[in-house]
Amino acid sequence: MESIFHEKQEGSLCAQHCLNNLLQGEYFSPVELSSIAMQLDEQERMRMAEGGLTSEEYRIFIQQPSGNMDDSGFFSIQVISDALSVWGLELILFNSQEYRSLGINPIDEKAFICNYKEHWFTVRKLGKQWFNLNSLLTGPELISDTYLALFLAQLQQEGYSIFVIKGDLPDCEADQLLQMVYVHQAQRPMLIGEDAAARDLRVQRSEASLEGDRLYEAPVMMDEDEENLQKALALSRQQIDMEDEEADLRRAIQLSMQGGHRSEFTELQSPNIPQSSGASVPASLSSEELRLRRQLYFEKQQQLKTEQTPQTHDATPDALNADSGGASNNEDDMLSAARNMSLDSGSKNLKPAEEK
Repeated sequence: MESIFHEKQEGSLCAQHCLNNLLQGEYFSPVELSSIAMQLDEQERMRMAEGGLTSEEYRIFIQQPSGNMDDSGFFSIQVISDALSVWGLELILFNSQEYRSLGINPIDEKAFICNYKEHWFTVRKLGKQWFNLNSLLTGPELISDTYLALFLAQLQQEGYSIFVIKGDLPDCEADQLLQMVYVHQAQRPMLIGEDAAARDLRVQRSEASLEGDRLYEAPVMMDEDEENLQKALALSRQQIDMEDEEADLRRAIQLSMQGGHRSEFTELQSPNIPQSSGASVPASLSSEELRLRRQLYFEKQQQLKTEQTPQTHDATPDALNADSGGASNNEDDMLSAARNMSLDSGSKNLKPAEEK
């Protein structure tokens, strides 16, 4: 980086350092910038005099100090703009609507001038790399392409005004050399007047602050993770409970159906007929067994009918007719059921015969 021209701060001549670091040479001196400032003051005085030398506005303007320079060495943006116009360079406000409409990526520019209150400094591209040429630093500071946009955004947040340099900058040795080689900076430059111990302390405090932010944010992240885990577990338990309920319901229905079949089969079995060890009906039945089962079935139905039908002597004829009709219907239903059962049993008896 020895080939890079970098003027360090002297007094309040930051505008001069900014211009020379931008142009990479001793192009301007305080005397030359003061001359430009006085020319601007004269132009402003002549414009105010057009309203009358005796006007109140003109008298106030004459009594005020110059707005383009002061005794400390400060120079205004108008002085810097006029100084750059000599080289055919132009300043455009970085966050203006005019520049934003161009949609240009900052890394495709050539240089920037930054101003906050009375301090000016340059950020310039030399070769294929960007450098912070702030005169308050002990040397040029390398800025990567990926960090440039963040660096400019940070300056804006701190209140800096940023101007884009438009035009062809004069040739310089550093730009020609860095077109062929890349620079690697092992250690960033310090602020002028800041010794190594102070710099290390500042870095440690910065790192401690970042670490504190991480520790402060960690419980929040842990709480969020734990909350998400609890929600996932709750949903999992709900799903398992629903599956268990569905399984219990299916088992209850299955047991109910099995119990119904077994109860009906038990009612049809006679005490004199031995029951099989399984729950299913035997494959073949004799005619005597069928007759006994039909008889038991009829007696069971008649007993249920007798228990459900109330015995009363005060029933009306219409009611008796209705009961007799219902009994007739029940008898028909029982005969139909017995007929179907007989047919089913007959078909089961025919299958073994056919197989023989």
